[in-house]
Amino acid sequence: MFTTRRILGSSAKYLVSFPVWKPRAQLHYSRMSSVPRPLTAVCQVMATSDKEANFTACKQLVEDAKEQGASMVFLPEGFDYIGSSREETLSLSESLTGDIVSRYIQLARKLEVWLSLGGFHERGHDWETDRRIYNSHIIINDKGEIVTVYRKSHLFDVELPEKRISLKESAFTIPGPSLVSPVQTPIGKVGLGICYDLRFPELSLALQRHGAEILTYPSAFTVATGAAHWEVLLRARAIETQCFVLAAAQVGRHHEKRSSYGHTLVVDPWGEVLGDCGGEKPGMVLVEIDLEKVSSTRRNMPVQQHRRDTGFYHSLEKI
Repeated sequence: MFTTRRILGSSAKYLVSFPVWKPRAQLHYSRMSSVPRPLTAVCQVMATSDKEANFTACKQLVEDAKEQGASMVFLPEGFDYIGSSREETLSLSESLTGDIVSRYIQLARKLEVWLSLGGFHERGHDWETDRRIYNSHIIINDKGEIVTVYRKSHLFDVELPEKRISLKESAFTIPGPSLVSPVQTPIGKVGLGICYDLRFPELSLALQRHGAEILTYPSAFTVATGAAHWEVLLRARAIETQCFVLAAAQVGRHHEKRSSYGHTLVVDPWGEVLGDCGGEKPGMVLVEIDLEKVSSTRRNMPVQQHRRDTGFYHSLEKI
């Protein structure tokens, strides 16, 4: 069963949960503006190695989001699949011209909706020789065109014996060569990261300097690291950049060795959590994006204007 949660207005925090196939009341916008603000859907998924089942579940979420008026839908890292071994992960991977991306292109075109596909297993450019992949974040517009592709910069190589976590993403994944410029979308200018990138404020600040109003971190956080760090990191990124932060997440048990924390989150530029999908099952948060909240937060507390030049922060290196 999927759960949908609506956020009405820019600061409302009252969430309504219901199965996605039930009839829905009309969405009412804040009285502060006569012009409806863009609506976005941030999804929570429980992917397995069954690519067809994953696509069916994600397609249902996208269709439901569009039905309720969303102009852009965000899917998490590993939306295509989560393999149970290195070998399975590599064998299921595809290129950007493969079947999975082609089906999402067709879906975006058919529904006339923008898609953020956060964490696609993309075969590397030298696939035939080195058999490694990129972890790629793809933005598709409502015409079914790939607007940009960001490849994950920071790879999750972590050994936490006390938490029974042992993951080495670099064993089969190539780090992305660079950041990509924020993308103008119907909901605002979106800066792209993926999962572990969340822990590096340099990335979010670089995106903010290049015009990002919204940051997105599609993720598959482990249960242990999620419980400890997920919300506090997302709120910190929102506060320091004064951006909305949208974080689609994986949830639940993918296979016998791996589970994800869930808690798809939407955070506003003041650091307030507007929506949380919880940690139990797939679903989505529907939220209005009020870019005036970005402008007013930055105007009232002009942090970026107070920032010193880059040389100042490197001055300790000369002492």
